[in-house]
Amino acid sequence: MIGGVDAVIVLIAVASRRQAYLAATTAVAGSLLGSLILFLIARKGGEEYHHRHTSSKPGGNRFRAWFHEYGLLTVFVPAFVPIIPLPLKIFIISAGALEESAVTFSLVLLAARIPRYYFLAWLGTRLGADTLPYLRQHIWELVMLAGALFVVLYSVVRIVHDRRLGKPRSTAAS
Repeated sequence: MIGGVDAVIVLIAVASRRQAYLAATTAVAGSLLGSLILFLIARKGGEEYHHRHTSSKPGGNRFRAWFHEYGLLTVFVPAFVPIIPLPLKIFIISAGALEESAVTFSLVLLAARIPRYYFLAWLGTRLGADTLPYLRQHIWELVMLAGALFVVLYSVVRIVHDRRLGKPRSTAAS
């Protein structure tokens, strides 16, 4: 349930408090580098695939437009919440293939990975050997956090998008 890198950070934090944050920093750097490589590979070869499978089908252009507006949320949430079932790689590939900005992609990934990995390092130094069982025991809370985080961030992006376009927000009738 908890990812391999997450477990390694926790185990290092349990074994050596002095190395916990170095492990988190290394994990952030490795995650960014690996994700950027996948992103750039997808950018190089995935555009044709996505063009063929999204532009030629009904709703394909709507998907492309939706992803450009909200797709990086689908990168942020699984990169932030330490649960394996959230499919980060497919969203990294989509971000690359749909030509999202590499800088924006990197910033979103860093905004997610830094708090995740540093939190795990901190938690490992505080709970020690009980950290992984604690995370396993609270897996449903993490799943709910992921869902709530997506809804909140989606709503914020939607409000910002509507304001940028000058659309009034709908309000309940009095």
